[in-house]
Amino acid sequence: MNETNSYGRPWKAFEEQLELLTARGMSVSDDAWAAAWLQRAGYYRLSAYWYPFRVFRMEQDATTKALRSVRTDEFMPGTAFSDAVDLYLFDRKLRVLLADALERIEVSLRVEVAYRLGRIDTFAHLHEDSFHPSFRERRDGRSGMSVFAAWQQKHQGLVDRSKEDFVKHYRQKHGPDMPIWVAIEVWDFGAVSQLLAMMKVADQEAIATRYGIGDWKAFASWVRALSYLRNLVAHHSRVWNRNMVSEPKMPALQAPAWCAAFAGKPDLLAKPFVYLAIVRHMVDVICPGSQWRNRLADHLQTFPVQASQRKQSIAAMGVPNGWETWWLPERGQ
Repeated sequence: MNETNSYGRPWKAFEEQLELLTARGMSVSDDAWAAAWLQRAGYYRLSAYWYPFRVFRMEQDATTKALRSVRTDEFMPGTAFSDAVDLYLFDRKLRVLLADALERIEVSLRVEVAYRLGRIDTFAHLHEDSFHPSFRERRDGRSGMSVFAAWQQKHQGLVDRSKEDFVKHYRQKHGPDMPIWVAIEVWDFGAVSQLLAMMKVADQEAIATRYGIGDWKAFASWVRALSYLRNLVAHHSRVWNRNMVSEPKMPALQAPAWCAAFAGKPDLLAKPFVYLAIVRHMVDVICPGSQWRNRLADHLQTFPVQASQRKQSIAAMGVPNGWETWWLPERGQ
């Protein structure tokens, strides 16, 4: 017998989806064009970009009498289907730019972790004593195992699933265990981040210093945040105005000057722009002279103008006032 659930919304054809949107107050100037976009990107994915244009009403809780903001299905006057598409395209280009930068950061971190640990022990990633006792023995929230044991399982799974020729060649020639500088090439960003968090303090300090940060704890939070950002980008998830769940800390020591724009401001630390600032910092260290910061700043200047009465802007990304002065000081802003 098939189990039932409480979800009662029926399947709708693309034309029916458009009819629903227009009934809720969205303007659609070209039905064929809009239907093509629904077919290309999907109603659910695009809904994240028309969500900010929904009407919100204040309601009083019947029990607590507290006022709360409740989203309705209606759209603000003037909202056009193109508003959502333009935000989607802006976000897609943002993810492309981030993918380019995050690749450089991930590769650089792999080198730093493998170089630091490999100098001590060729197979450091397989030996508990290569890592800080307190860090490695913390409990994994999902499995209940130590984080080191849980990481070992993840490492083995990544190695076993790898289709890379170098993995097959190495294991055939040398056996199942690969040196850290070989094994690290099959790890994902999350695995690198988790291993870094277990390293001894002196090792974490050395790696943080390599990237110009004197606070190793803050730097570890940066790497966790970038791992989270990498997952969003890899899964084509909305970035531009998301409430982020892995908030980075601002360094207490040897902090870059731009960190002052975010320090002590939890509302900004929960938004994506501080992540972009961290990416900019890391790319500048890894690739001096890179034009990535210019490309990102130029993209922000293309933020779309909307027809809706409720205007969106890059402020929803958590952009601090005066960001241009430190993002692109060479432009004299």
